[in-house]
Order: sequence, then structure tokens, then C-alpha cells
Amino acid sequence: MRIEQIKESQRKKGRLLVRLEDGNVLRVTEEELLRFGLRAGMELDEETAEALQASARASAARAAAASIIGSRALSKQELTSRLVKKGNEASDAQAAADWLEDIGAVNDADYAASLARHYGGRGYGPARVREELRRRGVDRALWDAALEEMPEAAEALDKLIRKICRGELSDPREKKRVSDALLRRGFGWSDVRAAMGRYTEMLEDAYD
Repeated sequence: MRIEQIKESQRKKGRLLVRLEDGNVLRVTEEELLRFGLRAGMELDEETAEALQASARASAARAAAASIIGSRALSKQELTSRLVKKGNEASDAQAAADWLEDIGAVNDADYAASLARHYGGRGYGPARVREELRRRGVDRALWDAALEEMPEAAEALDKLIRKICRGELSDPREKKRVSDALLRRGFGWSDVRAAMGRYTEMLEDAYD
């Protein structure tokens, strides 16, 4: 396989376009250019061509991974899935995610803690946060530590009840409406029941 032309990419700084005689174009880094000794007119044997193509795919996956993670935080699994959806080989996507994890750009423990703080601050309970962590591919081993970042359930529930309650909880319909809303947010029944009890006591004290 003969290299017809090598030129700099106009779109990606540090990228080089290697055009082969069969019309295919490989996007390589300067490091790969030097490592493989690439030059126009060079004949590539089959083994070298395959190695170069594999290296070029891996480099492209790493570049795509760095671009994605630079825009927003993701779990390692989310990042890998996005890379595959963009057309990268699964093995290249996994290697790129591993690379970013190794250099600290992807950290599932920090990501999980951030999610817990975010959803906890928006008034969601532990069950809802666990579901979000599961959906985003965070390892279960990291869940407990992340949940410790959430506000205390009692504090969050007291705020929510004051916000959503439209009347006295002695009304069975209102009590059910409020409790259902809190359970949907991921709080446990024991915490919800205790919070409703505190709210009722607060109203009774206000009437005394």
C-alpha cells in the first residue's frame, strides 16, 4: 500500500492526513508520523498498514473522548457508549476511556458524588439518586460514598412539605397526595411519615 500524500489537517490542530493509493485517508498524529517513519511515496507492507490503521483509530478515539469529556462530566460507561455511537470500535472506545481515567480526567467516584449533591439539592431522595447512578453506569461500589454527599433526609423533606402542602395533613386526600409526591422523589416511607408528623406538630404549635 503506497502513501500518495501527507498533509496537515485544516480542522484538527496536530493532525495529519495520510492519503493512501486506494483512496483511504488516515488521520494520524505527529507522534505516529515519526514512529512509523511515514513519508509520501512510502510503501507500506500489510502488517505496517494494519498497525498504522489501528493506531490511527485509537488516536481518533482518544481525541474524541477528550473532546466529549471537556464539554461535560460523564461516567466512564457513558463516555464509552458515546464513543461507540460516534462510530469508534468498542475496544478503542474502552481504551480511550481507560486512558482518561488513568490521567484523572474521568473519575466515577467524583462524578457520583457530584450527581448526589445535584439531585439532593433539588429535593430528591436516596432511591431517586441510586436510580440516576444506575442509569448513568456508575459502579454500585461507589453509591454509598456518593449518597453521603446528600443533605439530611429530614431537612430536605421538611422543606419540601412546606413547599407542596396545600392544607392540613389530617385530610386523607391531602396526606396521600403529599406522601405520594415525596415517595416519587425517592424518599423512604419511614422518613416521609416522620416528616409529615413533624409538619403536623408544627401546625398544631402555631395554632396554640
